[in-house]
Amino acid sequence: MTNPPTPVLQATGLTFAWKGQPEPCLQIDTLTLQGGEQMLLLGPSGGGKSTLLGLLGGVLQPTQGEVQLLGQTFSGLRASARDRLRANHVGFIFQQFNLVPYLSLEDNVLLPCHFSAVRRQRAGSNPRATARELLQALELPADAWQRPVTGLSVGQQQRAAAARALIGHPELLIADEPTSALDSINRDRLMQLLMAQLKKTGGTLLVVSHDEQLRPHFGRVLQLADINRVAGDTRPADPGSLLPAGAMSASVRE
Repeated sequence: MTNPPTPVLQATGLTFAWKGQPEPCLQIDTLTLQGGEQMLLLGPSGGGKSTLLGLLGGVLQPTQGEVQLLGQTFSGLRASARDRLRANHVGFIFQQFNLVPYLSLEDNVLLPCHFSAVRRQRAGSNPRATARELLQALELPADAWQRPVTGLSVGQQQRAAAARALIGHPELLIADEPTSALDSINRDRLMQLLMAQLKKTGGTLLVVSHDEQLRPHFGRVLQLADINRVAGDTRPADPGSLLPAGAMSASVRE
């Protein structure tokens, strides 16, 4: 009898309270994401979605419980080891894109290969060529590849962020409201292109969003309110700032 495969992501007995807050904002008994699965987690703004992503991505540490990525428990690792694990195996797509404005589109996509030897190796013998293949697959025009990303449209910037998350085949993609700035046409096209790339690599995707229109793109859809035993987030800071800042600074330290 063979053992079941190790989940890509698993949270168990998860409780989180912000410092100075007497009550937790998240209490989740269990959440599991298997390899190759694409899951949408729906919830309103201020409901704790970004906080949960911070926990699942290892940027935040839970008050109680544990989060495992590929069988490794974040809380059992030093900060530098957590950063390395995340940089090697997780691609982030941020709500505000977090592209580096003074770098070209191509160089933005290549950033994970500078921060992670694992992803650099997976990108092949010529990572720049791999980046160009991704840009082409995501329908970004070749005449924009060498130009700063500030000249891109909103839809193009989000596709650039997706290409950066995909390069080096991370086992898990985490996306925080990836379509919130897009119209319906660009939203659906981004999801179609993203799913096509994940199908090629067998990657796993977790998206959090308030947008119910994303449902048809996913095989598994959960409401945060159905798994969180606490109503709402009591975070004392801007909920849009946590995951980008934490994940990017962690990558730079790597």
